[in-house]
This record gives sequence, structure tokens and C-alpha cells, in this order.
Amino acid sequence: MQNTDRIWEIAERHRADFTALADRVFDTPEVAYTETESCAAHTAMLDTMGARITRDLAAIPTAVMGEWGTGGPVIAILGEYDALPELGQEPGVAEERALGRFGHGCGHNLLGSAALMAAVALRDWLAETGTPGRVRYYGCPAEEGGAAKTFMVRAGLFDDVDAAISWHPADYTGVFHANSLANTRIDFTFLGRAAHAAGAPELGRSALDAVELMNVGVNYLREHMPPGARVHYAYLDAGGPAPNVVPAKATVRHLVRTRRLKDLNALVDRVRKIAEGAALMTETRVEARVVSAVSDLLGNRVLEEAMQANMERLGPVDFDVADVPFAEAIRATLTEEHIADTFRQLGRPVERDLPLCDFVVPLEAGAGASLGSTDVGDVSWAVPTVQAWVATCAIGTPFHSWQLTAQGKMPAAHKGMIHAAKVMAATGRDLFARQDLLAAAKAEHAAHLAREPYSCPLPPEVSPPIPPRG
Repeated sequence: MQNTDRIWEIAERHRADFTALADRVFDTPEVAYTETESCAAHTAMLDTMGARITRDLAAIPTAVMGEWGTGGPVIAILGEYDALPELGQEPGVAEERALGRFGHGCGHNLLGSAALMAAVALRDWLAETGTPGRVRYYGCPAEEGGAAKTFMVRAGLFDDVDAAISWHPADYTGVFHANSLANTRIDFTFLGRAAHAAGAPELGRSALDAVELMNVGVNYLREHMPPGARVHYAYLDAGGPAPNVVPAKATVRHLVRTRRLKDLNALVDRVRKIAEGAALMTETRVEARVVSAVSDLLGNRVLEEAMQANMERLGPVDFDVADVPFAEAIRATLTEEHIADTFRQLGRPVERDLPLCDFVVPLEAGAGASLGSTDVGDVSWAVPTVQAWVATCAIGTPFHSWQLTAQGKMPAAHKGMIHAAKVMAATGRDLFARQDLLAAAKAEHAAHLAREPYSCPLPPEVSPPIPPRG
């Protein structure tokens, strides 16, 4: 590290506490809206750090907020701690070795811990300098398919926030470009009539036939979708295991994505019509239920430039030679395409012998990164928002993979997590210290909303899909 900054020194004081928090969340992986232990761990840390705590945000038991400071602007730091199904993996092992059903295959154990660390560093800086302002940590569950932040935005939890900051683990370090996809998840349940598949098949009306015809129809729709749009599906109920029964009920979940929220409803309407057509063809009945929805990310150039400046001053993550062997072992399990794809997205020549990122991506690069979706998108429409990518794993490591889970407790992951906390804390410090910077970010945000107002993608009747307690 060539430069020094007081906010980085403050963050370093908390390294051990938040490394331990990240590992604890890793060891108790929980999926959307069931993150009871992870939320409890974050709430306990908020209590230890003297935060004013608000629980059950938007009536979600695993969402929590902690606040410090008085007066001045309100800067939000967004954290997550949810895991993914089927990605349990023994940490520190460079071969697939599943452990249980769930795992942190997107690094959210690191994400929430670094975000809370950044918020605590800002707390200390506000107190040390006597600067007026409030820093808030939002512990957000269910980013993976649950859209918790969308529900939180709809509930008004960001109405008095001036700006929001977050990050995501990655295999490189750079500003997170605002190129995500808006999406909605809809469950289509077809209801027909059971019958003996051999003795009286003509009396049956197959719900499974309807699901399969719907999927065929959606496949034909793909040619006619807007550029960048995606539709994926998964069978939630395939009608049961008995092939000699005409199934009376079957459910398929469709995930519909578009580059812009304004295009989403039109594509969803076409998917709904295909479902209705499948029901008509099979003489079944279809019921559609929206599960979740998120908006595309709205960028903020003012905040992106501020974060980039802090990244460049801090430099790349300080990996050392001890981190290299495991990174190389992980890369040996990947294809050449995985490794080359990272460099392609960043517009850089492929460096096949570089196991860990030793550079900061320029602000103008990285815009070609693969598109996914995030509920941070709805926060970005509510308040000016900026995010970082920070290297925590071997170059080429794909998200939602056992390889990423395997690296989630390694020293390299911890180094990247601490680095991310410093980037976020320094960016937040700049917003507290420079009224002109915050004013410019808010003006850019307001100008965009004047051209294209925000409309929550969640139907008003949809509530968070929280499992029953007990």
C-alpha cells in the first residue's frame, strides 16, 4: 500500500472481529428469508458496536438496521448474508466435496461482513472528527432470488437516505458498472384432472403436458425478445413420480429478465399469454403467482468516480505468495474459457499465469461484464448508489460454483473483504466530508428520475415469501 489514509487505519482496527464474523456466517449458511443465525450474528455485532438497532425491516424477520451518529446526511452501507442451495463445499479443498445443502457460492458471508466493517469504520471516523452525519448498516437477506431490498424500498426504508454504498466479491477489483437486468419470478401452476394413464387416459387432463407446452412456447419466444432479455425456468412440481398417473397438478417457475425495467412488463405479458395458451391446449387451468421482482441498476457517475479514486489510491488487494498455491489449485479445476472470460470482460489481454488479480480495473473498462440481477437495483432508483467489485478469489472463478465456496474462508478472501471495507469506508467518508460531492450525486440521480420515474416492479399484493416460524 503506497498511500495512507486515516479511514483505512481506523478500518484496520476491526480486522479480526469482522474476519471472524465472515467465517461464522460461512459456517451457518442459510438461504433466502431463513438467515436466522446470520442475522443474529450481525445483530449481535451491531449491539457490540453500540448501534441503534431496528429489527424486522419491512416485516422481514431476518432484516436488520443499525445506525450511528447524529445530524447531517445519512449514508447507507448495504450488506448481505444469504447462501445458495446445493453449494455446500468443504472450504480450503480444491476438489468438489459437498457438505450439506447450502453454501456461500456467491461470497455473501464476506459481503455483509465487509459492509458492516465499513459502517463501523465510518462510525469511528464521525466520532473522531466530530463530523455531523449518520451512517446506517442495512443487513439485507434474500438477495438470491428473494428481492428483499425491493420490499424494503417499497416499505420506505430508504426514504431519508442520501446515498448508498455496497460491494460484491469477485475475481477482480473495479467499480461495479450499472449493467444488471431487471427481472421477475413467476410460478405457473397448472391444474388438470387425474386419470389412469393406461386404463383411461382420455379422461385425464395433464398438468405436466401444460407445463411442457408452456416451455416450448417460451423457447419459440426467445427469437422475438428484446436484446439482452433472458427467460429461465425450473420445475417446482413435475406432477409426481408415477408415470402411470395423468398428473392433475404441476408447477413451473419462470424467471424473466430484461435490460431495462420499462421493458419487463411487456415481456412478462407475452409469457403469461403463452401459459394461458398451454392451458387452453390441454384443457387445464393455470394460476400465476409473482414471487419476487427487481429493477435494473441505475448508475451514478459522480459516485463511481469517487469510488474509483479511492480504489486507485488504495491499489489492488495485497495478496501474498502464500495465497498463490491454492488459487492455482482452484484454477486447475476451471476451463481455459473460464479464465479467459474474465480478461475478455475487462478488455485486457489474457494472462493465463496470473492466479490472483494484481490490478485495479480502470473506470471505463469492465462494462462488458456478464449480466445478472440484484435487488440493489431498486435501492439505486431510490437513492444514489455505488458498488465495488473486489477480488477475493482466483481469476476465472465463476459465481454460484463450488470453487467459489471453497475459497470463502481462505486468507485471500479475508484480504479482499478487508480491502472492500476500506474502499467503501473511504467513499462514505468523502460523502460526509464534501457536501459538493453528495449534492452532485443527488442532482444526477434526480435528473435521471425526472426523465424516467421509478415504478416498483412488485405488484402491491405480493409480500415477502417468508417461511413459517418454528
